[in-house]
Amino acid sequence: MSVRPITAADIPALFHVRPRTRENALTLDELRALGITPESVEKWLEGSTSGWLWETPAEVVGFCMADRTEAELLVIALLPEYEGRGIGGQLMQQAEDWLARSGCTRAWLTTDVDQSRRAYGFYRHRGWTDWKIEKGLRFMHLELPRV
Repeated sequence: MSVRPITAADIPALFHVRPRTRENALTLDELRALGITPESVEKWLEGSTSGWLWETPAEVVGFCMADRTEAELLVIALLPEYEGRGIGGQLMQQAEDWLARSGCTRAWLTTDVDQSRRAYGFYRHRGWTDWKIEKGLRFMHLELPRV
């Protein structure tokens, strides 16, 4: 298994993984309603967004994407059968390091307000802290090292 940058050729695999996550799974129709389509992701990757994926010889099992203009961690998604192996942490580290190298001093993300969700504990364990709750979402942030 290995981590590598996402390319446009990987976009179909991202849309295979994203609806299959354990928490916050969104259907393809729900993603489309949010403006998240293969076409929009390809445009993002050509601009200020970058991403990394984890793959086995057989399939992509997880990915993470961030936007350097907004300093936002956009998404982390992992197939449930690969949870607990450190893959999510390695993907997040790629995004956090890239944001820092891009000149961001603080990153942010949104997640569910429910603190019992696994994602909340995962982010807290990585040093992310609560920022605010707004419009039914929890905003968290992370101070990034200067590089």
